[in-house]
Amino acid sequence: MSHVVIQLPKNQIIKLQQFYQNELLNKNVPYTQFVAKKNGTTITAYTSGKILFQGASAEQEASRWQDTVATPGVTASNKKQGNQTLPKNLASLPFIGSDEVGNGSYFGPLIVCAVYADQEHLPLLKQLGVKDSKMLTDSDIRGLAPKIKALVPFKLLEVTPTKYNQIQPRYNAVHMKVVLHNQAIRLLLEMIAPTKPEGILIDQFTPESSYRKYLKGEAEQVTDNLYFVTKGEQYHLAVAAASILCRAQFLDSLDIGSKEVGFTLPSGAGTKSDQVAAKILRKGGMELLGQHAKLHFANTKKAQKLAGDFE
Repeated sequence: MSHVVIQLPKNQIIKLQQFYQNELLNKNVPYTQFVAKKNGTTITAYTSGKILFQGASAEQEASRWQDTVATPGVTASNKKQGNQTLPKNLASLPFIGSDEVGNGSYFGPLIVCAVYADQEHLPLLKQLGVKDSKMLTDSDIRGLAPKIKALVPFKLLEVTPTKYNQIQPRYNAVHMKVVLHNQAIRLLLEMIAPTKPEGILIDQFTPESSYRKYLKGEAEQVTDNLYFVTKGEQYHLAVAAASILCRAQFLDSLDIGSKEVGFTLPSGAGTKSDQVAAKILRKGGMELLGQHAKLHFANTKKAQKLAGDFE
């Protein structure tokens, strides 16, 4: 069972308790402010300010709140990634932002989205409530997605599990994401031409040197004015909007897959995924599982064992 411990200020702990109010447990644990359970993960908030996330989705739940803690002295105007300095006043510049969802989930597709947001779009995105998707509920995300699509130019690419399994032996996860980000950005640039953004901000998933190494294999490369930063949604609303569109599409795809197999396909790659995969194996074998899951994950072997145990 994985666990993550983070430290939060008091005002953030209050927000955390409000966020989990429907999942609060009636437990009287010494030195704690509250205990909650969501998506198979127990969240324990201690009076010291430490928060313990314990369970299958510990990293995912903790990331909702880690991303909200600003690093003192670090702003978009002075943060550096390696030798790269982000532009001053980045948040107010016309930029393309790109992000991806689904890479860490056993079930469902891999989705990459690029969004262009200029000075006209930015205040409107803020009014809509666009922010880090990890701070939004699934319901919020689904409500925001069509509004974002109606407001800004975007390009969204989806790699279904079937397609993913076909190309995965030739492309590792990083290589695959580089190809998709490059393609989404290139297609979006063509869409908004002759308008040119002042830069392109990629939510960093690999060092810039690695990104550019894999990019060399592409026939049509976008190489100029690229910026890479972790937690990119904190630096420009284009990245936050792209993240929301990715997540909404991912949720819709999981819903479609769930209807096809007859039971709910979970997000993530925990023990729940193993159990559901075992059910799919018993129902339709590896062929059916390959239509809904990324087969190279360790979950496949665990599911095969579970399915065998039930035979």
